[in-house]
Amino acid sequence: MDAFYASIEQRDRPELRGLPVIVGGSQARGVVSAASYEARKFGVRSAMPGFEAKRLCPQGVFLPPDMERYAAVSAEVHRVFEEFTPDIEPLALDEAFLDVTGSLSLFGDAQKLGREVKRRVHAATSLVVSVGIARNKLVAKIACRLGKPDGLHVVAPGTEAEALAPLPVRFLWGVGPVLGDKLLALGIRTIGDLARAEPSRVAQGAGERAAYFIELARGVDERPVVADRAPKSVGEESTFARDVSDRTTVREAIVAHSEEVARRLRGAGYLGGTITLKMKLARARPARSGSGRAGEAREPDYPLVTRQRRLPEPTSDGQVIARVATELWDEAQLGEAVRLIGVSLGALTPRSNEQLELFAPRRPQIGATLDAIRARFGAQVIGRAVATPDKISPSLRRKSGD
Repeated sequence: MDAFYASIEQRDRPELRGLPVIVGGSQARGVVSAASYEARKFGVRSAMPGFEAKRLCPQGVFLPPDMERYAAVSAEVHRVFEEFTPDIEPLALDEAFLDVTGSLSLFGDAQKLGREVKRRVHAATSLVVSVGIARNKLVAKIACRLGKPDGLHVVAPGTEAEALAPLPVRFLWGVGPVLGDKLLALGIRTIGDLARAEPSRVAQGAGERAAYFIELARGVDERPVVADRAPKSVGEESTFARDVSDRTTVREAIVAHSEEVARRLRGAGYLGGTITLKMKLARARPARSGSGRAGEAREPDYPLVTRQRRLPEPTSDGQVIARVATELWDEAQLGEAVRLIGVSLGALTPRSNEQLELFAPRRPQIGATLDAIRARFGAQVIGRAVATPDKISPSLRRKSGD
């Protein structure tokens, strides 16, 4: 989907059409989630720090993300995809792989099918989707990127290496800033340079994965489309407006994140077996040399600390998640302020695999009840209280002081 979040905002609010719309990044420490193509003309892009986006595009319209609305539109798009194939592998709300091998005879060829995908998505959502077509996932993803916006780009079988050769090496899947800098230092600038390089040379930057990246550079990718891919983890995090060290504020954030993670787990039908607490320290290290683009302000590098615990049994109970995550915070004993807190659950298993003890006492299904109330009346109408004395009315406190 093209500039998905920003495009939804422009679709639903006609007064924003033609304006540089930036979703996210409105808070001092926020990051950009999406930028309309009008905003991209000023150099604004996703994952950019909000302060940098405001410097580049001070006239931009900054909006808070509405993830529930974006997820609902994503579901509409996927229902269109299902008209073409059941073999759909989602990458994110705005991106997916479709294996249409079995559908080609119905449409004549892949290009006609791609045009029909674009037409039906637009008819259903009034939004634009770009399509990349190739015989493997890597090349199809790059083809889609080359065709944006509103694109339909085809790489014919047998021409993969030729199509990839002139592109920057960072277009390759898995070549991020660190590996990209190492390859550039070795004189490997394009995908073609990588395809022709000796494995021993590439290994100086990529280590044991050198042969894998050379294969990718030659347009070889044997990974199948994996339909209904199960998530590996579910997480929620936020950056504080100001650096925080007091336990009360940190616990409030942990409880809020734990409840949201639990809600998403229940909605997806999963239980989590491993809790991870993510803490980004407020003190900054110098930015890595070679990071960032020429002319861009470089965001400081803040140390990241994580703590993890395996649960005795998987859960989707927000209260359990919050309790364990708070214990992890206490045990970490950082002794300094943090700028970000995140909570995630991994080791996911389908809820149908949950083992129930025959004679165990039944706990009330508070989480599911909260979900139902929020679904009917809105997310803000009810939630768990964070049990701190300054937040509880004196008339409601027990005599014991709880």
